[in-house]
Amino acid sequence: MEKLHNYQGIAGRFHQWKNNIKEIYEGFQEKYSTNLVATVQSQLKGNASANKDFSHVFRTKTRTELIRVSAAVMGIEFSYAAETAFVSPTLLKIGVEHQHMTLVWALSPLVGFFLCPILGSLSDRCKLNMGRRRPFILLLSVGVILGLLLVPNGETLGNWFGDKNGESVDSLAEINHWKNTTYIQKTSPKSSHSWGILFTILGTVLLDFDADACQSPARAYLLDVCLPEDHAKGLSTFTVMAGLGGFFGYSMGGLNWDETEIGRRLGGHVKAVFSIITIIFVTCVAFTITSFAEIPLWVLATADSSNSDAERLPVLLKTYGACDSGDEQVKTGEEATSITLTDGLVDETPFIENPEFIQERSDIQKEDLVQTKNKLEVESLRHYLLSIIYMPLSLRMICMTNLFCWMAHVCYSLYFTDFVGEAVFKGDPRANTGSDLQLRYEEGVRFGCWGMAMYSLSCSFYSLIIEKLIQRFKAKSVYVGGLIFYCTGMALMALTRAKLSVLVFSWTAGIMYSTLFTMPYLLVAHYHNVSTFELDENGAPKLGSGLRGLGTDIAIISSMVFLAQFILSLCMGTIIKISGTTTAVISTASFLSFCGALSATKIMYLDL
Repeated sequence: MEKLHNYQGIAGRFHQWKNNIKEIYEGFQEKYSTNLVATVQSQLKGNASANKDFSHVFRTKTRTELIRVSAAVMGIEFSYAAETAFVSPTLLKIGVEHQHMTLVWALSPLVGFFLCPILGSLSDRCKLNMGRRRPFILLLSVGVILGLLLVPNGETLGNWFGDKNGESVDSLAEINHWKNTTYIQKTSPKSSHSWGILFTILGTVLLDFDADACQSPARAYLLDVCLPEDHAKGLSTFTVMAGLGGFFGYSMGGLNWDETEIGRRLGGHVKAVFSIITIIFVTCVAFTITSFAEIPLWVLATADSSNSDAERLPVLLKTYGACDSGDEQVKTGEEATSITLTDGLVDETPFIENPEFIQERSDIQKEDLVQTKNKLEVESLRHYLLSIIYMPLSLRMICMTNLFCWMAHVCYSLYFTDFVGEAVFKGDPRANTGSDLQLRYEEGVRFGCWGMAMYSLSCSFYSLIIEKLIQRFKAKSVYVGGLIFYCTGMALMALTRAKLSVLVFSWTAGIMYSTLFTMPYLLVAHYHNVSTFELDENGAPKLGSGLRGLGTDIAIISSMVFLAQFILSLCMGTIIKISGTTTAVISTASFLSFCGALSATKIMYLDL
């Protein structure tokens, strides 16, 4: 009793909280205690904990649920905004020459073009309890986080490793200039930033590659957990989230964080932006990977179809990929919902008008399953790697179209602010610090950022209606029309070169971005849904054209961004030098978009 009196009041509540936390921790340890090796082994081998109800995969998703599944791409676009706005100035600040900038931007595409499809094939064969896509989302997210940390702090890390910094004299000269004193050419001792350059370039490559590569498993995850009927809605939501991420990311870069308390505490404008975006990125990825559980591949491959003691859930393997089977079922728990595989049908949702046909087909399947114990055949990694090389014509045309689209967009996204600063505001990035030409160029770069914010905003708006446009005008008209619209907008921007045209015609870039973010993946998902990748000699769909992995094909399509960036990084400098003006960047974007429109007319659209 005396001890109870001693613990009354604030001290008593503190000790009660401590005891409660201790009890919770001990209970958690008892329930989940295991070592790292055991955890990895259980994930690789599969266990009973993964054998749960997956009926959520086979129901329609609400818009709110699709937003949560697509949250990761919003964080990725925040990272893109920080990368495109600050990587080049950061590299120039620590001593990278202009002529070497294109080589830095070429490193990530060179790695990604070859590695991204391989990661897609590995994803198709991943047997972890967590699923096939989310482990790769987590893995690549770690690389994005490392890039977000290294880029703004590369110079600081370099100083720790012994780099010599001569900024003090530079800063003093600049301060004297802004005080309207006599301007003296800066003669600071030569700075050495070899370690800083190394860390910053490493961060740039990690950020650029992982952000691009992370989109492939994120899209495949969205398609895996959604019904085919939700694919268009899901991909449009995915693009809306991407556009919003870009809009808010570019807007954050436009604010002057040096004048805020947060900016001063975090170490300045660039570090503040990257720190806040890192937190946003982690939050968005956490929302996505905790949204819906995936069906593990080992569950699909080891389903015991002869066990009639429990209800069964046939899996929609046509869209899920990686398994070769006609009609298979997977046990998902006591409350599993009966779902028909062959036509992608859910009992609770009438996707076709003849329910008697569904029941008849279901009875036939049950008779077949009682007679034999079927097991799903999981294709080898070699099969998926070969499928990268031996693609049907339909996928090759989508790849070619997506390559032209990405080249047109990369012209805009990587070189647009420079075009605005030089061609629209008549500035010069090589002019002396504080001169009129240099100030006009800086003003143009900031104005160009607002133009890019407009393109991200228009991408979100257009993505809200692209699904309805496809339903009304068909996929071919929407695909080709979006590219022609962007081609026209870029041509008019190159001709006018006015401030108003920068804002107005940037909206056409958002329409094209939404198109290339949605249409190729909608077509690939449709090919997998109907198991058709080729047409016969009469022009009719050729069913069963061979097993392909959805993750592999999405990664192949996505890898075109790496090839586009690599090609442009090698030739854009030459194009600008020959033409003598940065207007060539926008003209090139218009021409490439027109080529993409021509290529899009040759794509196999089936009944979309």
